[in-house]
Amino acid sequence: MIKIEIKEGENIERALKRYKRKHRNVQIMQNLRDSRYFTKPSVERRRVIQKAQYIQRLRDAENI
Repeated sequence: MIKIEIKEGENIERALKRYKRKHRNVQIMQNLRDSRYFTKPSVERRRVIQKAQYIQRLRDAENI
């Protein structure tokens, strides 16, 4: 469970922003979605490789 302590005089909007950032970094929703269905290890590896290739293409295009 994620806990956010509101500091003295802190704006509620700021605390909500910290909560959302922490929630995204912990990847709770992503883990729930991923565990919904079984994914073969070979498909997982392929997805990771494709993501790395995509990011590399973006970096190469940026450097040109």
